[in-house]
Formats: sequence, C-alpha cells, structure tokens
Amino acid sequence: MTDIEKKIASDLLSIKAVFFRPEEPFTWASGIKSPVYCDNRLTLTAVNVRCDVENAIAETVKREYPEAEVLMGTSTAGIAHAAISAHILGLPMGYVRSGNKDHGRQNRIEGKLEKGQKVVVIEDLISTGGSVIEVVDALREEGAVVLGVVSIFTYGMQKGLDRLKEADVKNVSLTNFDCIAEIAAQENYIKKEDIEKLIKFRNNPSDESWIGA
Repeated sequence: MTDIEKKIASDLLSIKAVFFRPEEPFTWASGIKSPVYCDNRLTLTAVNVRCDVENAIAETVKREYPEAEVLMGTSTAGIAHAAISAHILGLPMGYVRSGNKDHGRQNRIEGKLEKGQKVVVIEDLISTGGSVIEVVDALREEGAVVLGVVSIFTYGMQKGLDRLKEADVKNVSLTNFDCIAEIAAQENYIKKEDIEKLIKFRNNPSDESWIGA
C-alpha cells in the first residue's frame, strides 16, 4: 500500500463514504448482499477530505497522464471532482452525460472538446467498469484521445478488471478495496477476521457463503 492509498482509505472511512458492515450486509438493487456501502459524494461536504481527494487526483493526473489536456467527469458523481482537480491543474474540464439530452443541442458531452485532444476521465468509483467504459466510448466516438481514468476508489472486481482491459482503458485509483479493508481493521472499524469475508465477497459477489461465517 502506498501512503496516498492509506491516507485516502482512512479519509473515506472517517466520513463513512466507504462503510463496512459485514455483520449486517446491505442489499444492492440487484439483490446481491454486500458488506460494503459506498457514497463518495460525501467527500464533497467534508472539506479536509475533499482537499485530500482533489489534490490526490491532480497529482495522479500529473504523474500518470502528463500529456492530459482536458479532464472529463462522469455524470453525475465525477463532475465536481473533475471541476475541482481541473482548477488545481489549470486545465479545462467538461463532463459526459449518461445519455444525450432530449432538448436543445442534444449534447452528451458538455464543455468544449476538440478532436484529437488528450482526455483523462474522472470517476468516483469503479465496480464492474461498465459505466466508465461507456463514457470512454462516447469520448472516443467524438474523436478524443482518452489517456485513461482516475478514480477515487475501485473494488478491484475481476469482471471490472477484465472489461477495462478488453476496452483498452487504463484506470488508476486513489485507493482500493483491499487497502480500505486493511485500514478498516487497523482503525477498528471492523475486526481483523472480517477481512477474509470482505475479500471473499469482492472475489465473487454472487457467493453469499461469507455471510454469518
């Protein structure tokens, strides 16, 4: 674990943006039982955490994608993070809607984007990778050169890793599921023995044998 991965993990846990409850699982819309709840929008109202996150995004863009010319946020969770980190970097930004508007110019991509511009997508979290790949596809269709993605948090689910690789999309996350589970145990949010349950869930979300184990 890097220092930034540990710092962001601790930040997200402190404001319950990522909240573990292995003894009383949450139920996703799909019906899957999950020991983790994620809402990175909470970073926006926690000033110190927000500063850590946006500065880390900016530093990651500079380190991993030094040729970046534009930041594009995912709608809606990535928009604010793209705007703030773009301000830090002195770069233009825009965002990509989940679909075209049904009025006006019927834009899907908001903000000026020139063909051939080098873009980094800003996302709040990645699970199976489907939504961020749709954003990348939309940008590529408009002629952008998508250098990759910076996300705040990733589950590291195999399905997501495989889909990103197949779509030729590089993702760099500020922190990840394994790191947050480890920090959660260190900071007494969960028990040390809960880590095995969490990893078992991450490796196969449809397998509920970890519940009550």
